[in-house]
Amino acid sequence: MTAIAGERTVLPPASPEVLSPWVRALTQSSGRTATLTAPDGTALEFPAEIFDILRDVVVAMSQGLAITVAPQHTVLTTSEAAHLLGVSRPTLVRLLEAGDIPFEQPNRHRRVRLADVLAYQERARRARASGLDGMVRSGEDGGLYDLPSDAPFERTPLDDDTHE
Repeated sequence: MTAIAGERTVLPPASPEVLSPWVRALTQSSGRTATLTAPDGTALEFPAEIFDILRDVVVAMSQGLAITVAPQHTVLTTSEAAHLLGVSRPTLVRLLEAGDIPFEQPNRHRRVRLADVLAYQERARRARASGLDGMVRSGEDGGLYDLPSDAPFERTPLDDDTHE
């Protein structure tokens, strides 16, 4: 995906814990609409989508994560869609041709709706999670995680440097 005008990455504060009051305020569900007071004193209601983004940004930054804000077209090229999914363009084209992701081809180039790419991404994530759950269930049913009753069991001590 090529760089888009307006794209920027913001690093978290040096002490992410300073965002704790923000996290508490933004994650409370009071049922009321959030407002923003503009510099001129005008109170603006947050649309739900913008409030959700603000909450996600604050939570991520409070965990020490950087945030990249980049506008996205609602219709993507195959290269942009492949980049978003983290796959090669030929792999994306195979997914398109297999019917896994709808696309349009008004002339020579395929175009993919962002909503369709995100829906595929969620379906794939759920399928992976379901597969892993099945593997764990199968291992549990087969006794893979059972220890013989006479087997010595000792926990590995926590390393004090990594768990303060």
